[in-house]
Amino acid sequence: MFNGLINLPWWGYVLVTLAMTHITIVSVTIFLHRHQTHRALDLHPAVAHFFRFWLFLTSGIVTKQWVAVHRKHHAHVETEDDPHSPQFLGLKKVLWTGAEVHADAYKKHPEILDAYGHGTPDDWLERCLYSRVYGTWLGILLLKLTYIACFGAIGITMWAIHMMWLPFFAGGVINGVTHYWGYRNHACPDASTNLIPWGILIGGEELHNNHHAFPGSAKFSVRAWEFDIGWLYIRVLCALGLARVKKIAPRLYRDPKKSSIDEGTAQAVTTHRLRVLSDYRKQVLECVYKEEFRHQGPRPPLEPFEALLKQSRILRNKNARGRLAQRLRHSPVFARAYRFHTRLHAIAQQSSGTSEQGLGDLQEWYQQAKTSGIKPLEEFAKTLPIYTLRRAR
Repeated sequence: MFNGLINLPWWGYVLVTLAMTHITIVSVTIFLHRHQTHRALDLHPAVAHFFRFWLFLTSGIVTKQWVAVHRKHHAHVETEDDPHSPQFLGLKKVLWTGAEVHADAYKKHPEILDAYGHGTPDDWLERCLYSRVYGTWLGILLLKLTYIACFGAIGITMWAIHMMWLPFFAGGVINGVTHYWGYRNHACPDASTNLIPWGILIGGEELHNNHHAFPGSAKFSVRAWEFDIGWLYIRVLCALGLARVKKIAPRLYRDPKKSSIDEGTAQAVTTHRLRVLSDYRKQVLECVYKEEFRHQGPRPPLEPFEALLKQSRILRNKNARGRLAQRLRHSPVFARAYRFHTRLHAIAQQSSGTSEQGLGDLQEWYQQAKTSGIKPLEEFAKTLPIYTLRRAR
C-alpha cells in the first residue's frame, strides 16, 4: 500500500498530475467563469454538476463566492473597489497571495454575495455540503486520501501540486499578470492583457484582454492565430448535445471591396470599438507622437506612447495624466490627432438604438479625417470603410 494501487514510471505521475490539474482549470473556466458568471453558455445539468463536484473535490471553491468576486471585479475593474487589481494592490501581492486576496473580498465584505452572487446554485447539496465550511475541506481531504491510495507516498506530492496549481495560476497569474504584462488587442479602459496567444495551460484564460473586451462571449480568442482550448471543449460538449452557446462576439473583418462608410462599418466600429480604437492608437497617435517629440532631446526621455496612455487610464495615476496633458499642450498636431481619437471614441460608444445618428457622425468624421493634413490619420481614414462584421465560428 506504500506504493499505492497504481505503479507508474516517473513521467506517468507527471502526466496524471497535469491531467488532474487541467480538469480543475477547465472546470473553472467553463463552469464558474463562462457559464455561471457571464451566462455565455448553458450546460446540461449532469455536466454542470460534474464540474461543481470536481471543484468541491479539488479546490473547495464555493460557486456563489467565486462568481460574486469576479462580477465585482468586472464592475469595478482597476479601481479601489476592484477585489484583486495589481494596479492598486501590487503585482507581487496578487501573484503570490492571490487565493488569500480573493477570499478576503467576500470575507471582509460579505454583502457582495447578495449583490453579485445571484443566479448561482442553491439546491440541497449546495446548502448542506458544497458551501458549508466542513464541505470545503471534506472534498480536499477525500482527494488527498485518493491520491495516497492510488499512488502511495508520491501521491502526497501530487496532491500538494494540485492544491497549489489553482491558487497560483487562477488567483495569481490570471488576476495579477494578465492585468500587468502582455499584449492587447483591445483598448479597454483597464490594464487587462493577453498573456500569450495560445490559451492552453490556464484553459484559455490567458486571453484576458479579449475577455474584458467581450465579457459575455463564450469564446475568448478573436484573432486567427489565437487559440482558446476552453472553447475547443465547449465545441465538443455542444456536438454531444451537452452544452448550448448563447453568445459569441462577432469577428471584425476587413472587406477590401468596400470603399464607403455604411451601416456595416458603423456596426463594426460600435461592436469592436476597443479594437478599432486600439488600431487608431497604434497607426495614428503613436506615429504622430513619435514624430512630434523625436527632437526633444534626452532629458526628459520620451516615454513610449502606449505606456503613457495606458498609465493615464489608471484612475490613481495623476502623474501620467499630467504628462499626457503636457504633451497635448506642447504639440498642436498631436492634440488635434488626439481630438479625432476622442470623437471616434464617442461615436463608437453610441448604442444601436441611435445607429442612424451614429452613421452620420461616423461619415462626417471620416470626411474630415481624410482631409486633416495629418498623414497617419489620413491613411487610417482610408482603411476605415473596409471594417465590417463576420459571424464568429
